[in-house]
This record gives sequence, structure tokens and C-alpha cells, in this order.
Amino acid sequence: MKTIMLVFGTRPEAIKMAPLVKAFQEKKDDFKTIVCVTGQHREMLDQVLDLFGIKPDFDLNIMKQGQDLYDVTSRVLLGMRDVLKVCRPDYLFVHGDTTTSTAAALAAFYQQIPVCHVEAGLRTYDIYSPWPEEMNRLITGRIATYHFSPTLLSRVNLLKENVDGDRIVVTGNTVIDALHWVVGKIAVDAELGKRLAADLERDGYDVERLNGNRRLVLVTGHRRENFGGGFHNICRALKDLSQKYPEVDFVYPMHLNPNVRRPIHEVFGEDLTHLGNMFFIEPLEYLMFIFLMEKSFIVLTDSGGIQEEAPGLGKPVLVMRDTTERPEALDAGTVKLVGTDYNTIVGQVSHLLDDTEAYGEMSKAMNPYGDGKACGRIIDYISDKIATPQPE
Repeated sequence: MKTIMLVFGTRPEAIKMAPLVKAFQEKKDDFKTIVCVTGQHREMLDQVLDLFGIKPDFDLNIMKQGQDLYDVTSRVLLGMRDVLKVCRPDYLFVHGDTTTSTAAALAAFYQQIPVCHVEAGLRTYDIYSPWPEEMNRLITGRIATYHFSPTLLSRVNLLKENVDGDRIVVTGNTVIDALHWVVGKIAVDAELGKRLAADLERDGYDVERLNGNRRLVLVTGHRRENFGGGFHNICRALKDLSQKYPEVDFVYPMHLNPNVRRPIHEVFGEDLTHLGNMFFIEPLEYLMFIFLMEKSFIVLTDSGGIQEEAPGLGKPVLVMRDTTERPEALDAGTVKLVGTDYNTIVGQVSHLLDDTEAYGEMSKAMNPYGDGKACGRIIDYISDKIATPQPE
């Protein structure tokens, strides 16, 4: 029996790793599954763990007020040193592009433990966009022994970097596995849907408003490269769009970072209540966010994962970034880049609200990120490597 350790620390990582944790746990005759969380996101991480019923074996709990990337990196690295002294897994799994992933991978490398990189091979080829994620994924990719790429393009990126093709497998993205799990959970439980609607109303938005012909634009924002002028432009665009389209609701669950909240208050004022069809609410737990996203008409975001999730629900995505490490979505037509330019944001949102044909083209485009069976492919690959060990 091989020991598998899965390490993650942010909410996006937890969402994408949770179905893989559950899948490994179902193979208890073949694998001993150990979960280590870093707590890079604390409250938001815990919400995902509760939703999927995952109890970590180790919790580094690194989150400190005012910490920077130096703090996060060093705390994860030192914390993982101690964990790996207690428990030496045969394989250590990390996800994507976070500081947790890179520092955990480095800690495993120092003890010569093979690293398995989930969501491997995404690239913008601009180390400062997204920052620090692009460099994180590059470093993690150099450390990793096995690479689980969500798409064929991600595999091609790794092959160009001279990664052994036998160590790369295209799986689809585990976020679609998680999305299917959550949507299915909501669909079969009418009481859960009612509770989510009531909780959301208490948090500041009543989905009953959408029972008529009203439409919803769901907004998220958190990227560091958009801090300052970028977020100020986004807020100006939202203010004018909400006035231009009084029959459309704009809902913005605000990230906790003060660099995100400051420009909101600068544009909309200190009191964010009673703004008509513009709703600023507190961050949503994953289950409630998916519930709201399923009811949305357009998603306006700078997130990476939402570029994969929303098309799975038939929602066009306008990405408030200048680059994306998910060009497959651009090619498929499920997303468009709008940057943080005021005129572009207003123009593209207006276009989708006004042009039925343009909206239909995006909403019906095929999601390039998989069929919800990524976790099974990952486990099959690792099982094959165990049966026929490869030289490290």
C-alpha cells in the first residue's frame, strides 16, 4: 500500500483537490490517504473542508494578519519540513499555482519525495501576470515528477519545456469534478436550495428578484496585479453599468483584502447598502457561490478557476485580466479578455446584455476543461506507475 499526501491551503486549491481526496479515500485498499492543509486561506478553506466532509490529518495554520509572500513561503516550507519528518509519503500531491503548492513541493524535493502536480502546464509566459502565480507554477513544474494537465495545450506547454511525455497525462480539470458534485447535491435536495436562498437573502441578495425577466451579472475580483487603478476602473464601470441597466442586478461578493475593498468605497461611498440594483455582499462559501453562479446571466471576474467552472454551467465569462493561462477557453469562445479598461468592460458587458446572438454563441460553446472524470484518470495513472515503477 502506498501513502499519498495531498497538500493545499487556499479555497481554490481545496475545491479542486477535494474530489481527488475523496476519490483516493475510496481506494483505501490501495492507498493510505493523508491530508495536510496550510491554512493560507483560513475561513474560506474551512468552508470547503466542511462541505466535502474532509478532516485534515495535519494543519499548519499559517495565516497571520498582515503577512506577505515571504511569510507565507517560509511558514509553509518550515511547516512542511516538520510534517514530512513525522510522515514520509510515497507521493506528495500539490495543486496549481499557489505559494502553498510551490513551498510544499520544495519541501518534498528536499526529502526526495516525488511530487505530483495537479493542474500542471498552465502558462501565460509573463512571470508578472498573473503574479505570483505564473512563477509559482513554473517552479512547481520544474520540481514535479508527475504532471496532471487539464488540457492538451497544457501538455504541449510542458513538452516544450522538455518534460518527459511519459510523465504527463491529460485528465481534464478536477474543478469540473467538484462542480458536478456540488450541482448534483443542490439538485437532489430541495430543502438545501431553499436554505441557500434564505442564507443568501440574509447576506444581502434575494434571488427571488430573478423570478421575472431580471438578469444577474455576477462579479468577483481579487488579483494583485489589479490593485490600485485596475480595481478603481472596475468599480467605475460597475457603477455606470448598474445605472445603464436598471433591469439587471449586479452582485459583487467582496474579497476580504483591503486593496479590493478600498476602491469600492472610493467609488460607491462608505455605505454600500441601498444602491438600487448594485449589491455588495460578503464573500460566499463555495456551495452558495455555485448556487448563485448557476442563476447568473454573465460572470465578470479576474479569477482563474471561474473561467473553467462558469462555462460548465453555460455562463459567458468576461475576464478582467490582460492575459490568461487558460487560452483554451478563449479558443472555445467561452471567455473573453476585457482587462481593467473602463470602456472595454462597459462595452463588452453591454454587448452581451444587448445582443442575444452574441450571448448565445458564448453560452452554448463547449467547455474545454473536461467531463468531470479527472480524478479517476489521476488515480488510474498513479496506480499504473505503482504496478510498473519508473526510475525517479
